[in-house]
Amino acid sequence: MSTSPATPSATRSPAAEPVVKLDDASVGFNGRMLWEGLDLELVPGEFLAVLGPNGAGKSTFLKVLLGLTRLSAGSVEITGEPVRRGSSRVGYIPQQQTMPEETPLRARDMVALGLDGHRFGMRLHPRKLRRRVDELLQAVGASAYADMPVGLLSGGEQQRLRTAQALASNPDVLLCDEPLHSLDLHHQQAVTELIRRQAVDRGSAVVFVTHEINPVIEHVDRVLYFARGQYRIGTTEDVMRSEVLSELYGSSVDVIEHKGRLVVMSAHDEGCHYHPEELSLP
Repeated sequence: MSTSPATPSATRSPAAEPVVKLDDASVGFNGRMLWEGLDLELVPGEFLAVLGPNGAGKSTFLKVLLGLTRLSAGSVEITGEPVRRGSSRVGYIPQQQTMPEETPLRARDMVALGLDGHRFGMRLHPRKLRRRVDELLQAVGASAYADMPVGLLSGGEQQRLRTAQALASNPDVLLCDEPLHSLDLHHQQAVTELIRRQAVDRGSAVVFVTHEINPVIEHVDRVLYFARGQYRIGTTEDVMRSEVLSELYGSSVDVIEHKGRLVVMSAHDEGCHYHPEELSLP
């Protein structure tokens, strides 16, 4: 498979050891290969946006890193070790899904699961646990509803709690599965800023699956784009080009720059998420 070269961003340190490493990685189901031959290294603080149409393998890529899906070939490591399910080194922000009103869980209890939900046996000391939970609630702007049942909170408020839960263990890798989906602009900006701070201030590598790159484009170091069993890796400028996307989709895709923005237009019916759509440039 041909791939575009992975161009290191200005924020990547050549001396840094990768916290995520995939070597000749492939995933397939029932005789169909989603993607294959993927070589990728992410270093601390790097922000990777993962794009592509539905069914191209974006969510499967996250499941591989979470230890929920096994590779068909190749290898994957997190912080130099084989991936394992439930690792505290990996934080995960899922898509926004509203919880039932009757959910018997307070906001602070939901955040606390990120601290010791993966543990067996004795919990953390109650006072230390509460202090850390209070810090996380304050960081995500959720202190005002810390003791409210999560089912009574808005979707945006619940997503802040999921973000706090994912950040609780100060993970080396933060996986984000369309965390801004269905959020209003205010909550999109708030959640994006929390994720950015985790990468910049604490050095977490961020893997951000999205259909809409606008809210995070200024933070993105590289793009991983899946389509039709293939992929491309590179900076936004490297990947989001007419010739690259046209080759990837096997049909004509026009990328036009207008007043510092990109307008991406496609005529194919492969489920591409640009119909048309404007993407801000850094």
